Amino acid sequence: MKVKKFYTIALWCSLLFCSCKSYKDQQKELPDTPTSGEITISADISFKPIVDELVKVYESNNFGTTINVQYKPESECVKDLWNDSIRMVISTISLSAPEKVAISDSLKVSIDQLPVARDAIAVIVHPNATDSLFNMSDIKAILSGTYSKPFFPVFDGVKTTSTVRHMVDSVLKGAPLTNKAVAANTSDSVIEYVAVHPNAVGFIGVSWIGNPEDEQQLSFLKKVKIAHLKSSDKEGKYILPVQANLYGKRYPITRDLTYILKEKYRGLGTGFAAFLRGEIGQLIFKRAYLMPGRRYFIVRPIQLKEDAI
Repeated sequence: MKVKKFYTIALWCSLLFCSCKSYKDQQKELPDTPTSGEITISADISFKPIVDELVKVYESNNFGTTINVQYKPESECVKDLWNDSIRMVISTISLSAPEKVAISDSLKVSIDQLPVARDAIAVIVHPNATDSLFNMSDIKAILSGTYSKPFFPVFDGVKTTSTVRHMVDSVLKGAPLTNKAVAANTSDSVIEYVAVHPNAVGFIGVSWIGNPEDEQQLSFLKKVKIAHLKSSDKEGKYILPVQANLYGKRYPITRDLTYILKEKYRGLGTGFAAFLRGEIGQLIFKRAYLMPGRRYFIVRPIQLKEDAI
């Protein structure tokens, strides 16, 4: 009996030893790791400039990595949450606890979501427009088609984009958007449309036009004017969507940029997520004139010439 017991224990130990592999050996068998391989992610097309820059820097810092980005309207990004071939979604979407459980159970993946930056929706007008100071009642009237002047809104689409959803949900509170609203193909198309239509009022993410150090955005700023909106915390003060005003949401139209990671193991999506919330990723958000969401932001008293952007 003792001999039989000995052989049984030896057999189990042998099987256990064979099945156990080092972490490095397990990683070698995976199609990708946090610093190697290729994955596909989905991103809201409203944030294309900043996501392009993030991917470019990450790939250059991690040789041998490829992050394929599919840029889509937000509604299509929502559908990608249920697509197991899409490893990450970057947009203004935020999942509730039950939604996270449902996706996790359906795809057998771990769900990690985190807001990594704060964006603003910039309001742009024709360069010769006399009206460039608006309060939120004015914005609501323009969106609903009841403004005292024949202004009409222009978006990068009128149904499925995050900008439209945010304005309808947060400003119109579910009321219908005017049928005079114009849908341009992309955010830069919104700029081009407003530049030649005096009564057009465009709504785009600030990352498309708020960076005075970007040559393309400087060319945009020669074609349109960024409107000032009434501050949410100071009576009679009209402000621009600059970082200091995004901090604390003084600028009244802000939204968080969030990643939703879906992985069955610690792969390239995990590495890219760590990069987004890390020092370099946060610095890229800062340089794109978004408000970094995972690093402390120090506000110092200065004289700010807001007409500079």
